[in-house]
Amino acid sequence: MSNDKQSALKKAKGFKKSKAGTYLSIGTTLFGAISVVKQAKKARGEQDTLQLVDAVVSAAAIATGVALLVRELRRMNSDDVLAG
Repeated sequence: MSNDKQSALKKAKGFKKSKAGTYLSIGTTLFGAISVVKQAKKARGEQDTLQLVDAVVSAAAIATGVALLVRELRRMNSDDVLAG
């Protein structure tokens, strides 16, 4: 791999672990919740228990993902205070 590609890869990995990257991850994760809500409404309308269970499990995964991202964001904020 060339140095330019390695540098771009390092920047991308750095962004993922930055505050902005974490906020972006939270936003995209929450955006996924829209489809889960639609799935749950459809499942209730059709009285499809299996689809409803799938929607509930997906919602739990989204909630857990957001909680993990928020925890990471709080850690970043507390690290900033200690560094200053």
